[in-house]
Amino acid sequence: MPQWALVILHTLVAILVLFVITKLLGKRQVSQLSLFEYITGITIGSLAAYIPLESPDTWYLGVLSLVVWSLVSLAIEYFQIKSQKFRNMVDGTGTVLIKEGKVLEDNLRKERVSMEELMSQLRSKGAFKAADVEFAVMENSGEINILLTKENQPLTAKMIGLTLPAEKEPQSVVVDGQIQEKELSEAKKDKKWLQSELGKRGVELSDVFHAQVESDGRLHLDLYDDKLQSGQPAQPNTLLAALESCQDEYKKQTANAKDQRSKQLYEEGYAQMTRLIKETRKKLNAKS
Repeated sequence: MPQWALVILHTLVAILVLFVITKLLGKRQVSQLSLFEYITGITIGSLAAYIPLESPDTWYLGVLSLVVWSLVSLAIEYFQIKSQKFRNMVDGTGTVLIKEGKVLEDNLRKERVSMEELMSQLRSKGAFKAADVEFAVMENSGEINILLTKENQPLTAKMIGLTLPAEKEPQSVVVDGQIQEKELSEAKKDKKWLQSELGKRGVELSDVFHAQVESDGRLHLDLYDDKLQSGQPAQPNTLLAALESCQDEYKKQTANAKDQRSKQLYEEGYAQMTRLIKETRKKLNAKS
């Protein structure tokens, strides 16, 4: 067999073996790789690159080396799952860099992280002062994760006692002008509903590049022709809907209040929310 044909054959074998090994080892982002996994990835890639150029008599040894590396990596992953001590020995453990707003200088030196590097990482997480950070830890991957102090954490519905409906996964019901029947079924819609919605917007199925049913059941369209108007029907203002949801919650809490003080606070909140809704409606009507 000619030399060029052997190189092509060996390359195809290397690609096939590398694909199988990659599927066996699983998929992770580079930032999630442990030190050993990082070394394994580099080594396997290097071995696979050399296989096509090896002599015809010894090229299979590269494949053998690939298989051995993969088996060792799989064995290490197995023992990591079974034993925490072994996992800590291979991957290491996280290192606390900030605790209760205080930078732990000894741990910084241990991880060879300068104060400038730490502050850069904090800024990338939205914290510009170390005092605003309750807890910061350097993970095994080298990434620094933080927990802000209570007063610096963003306000959530849970903090103010609101119960919001669960979000549903949006479903892409049209892709490249083709109806995705499985996704349409999971969204609890049918073709008749889809055609009706497209008719309301004045568009044909062939005009639609992507259509998605949102968690609230509404249909969002992205057309091939960006200049073509989709005739999107007016949707209720999301801000107004959120305010009305808060108003309803205040009303429920007022009815369920167990003492006069709590009832009074909820009534004041309900009154403030009512005024805010009226003002919002006035501004929206003025814009329209």
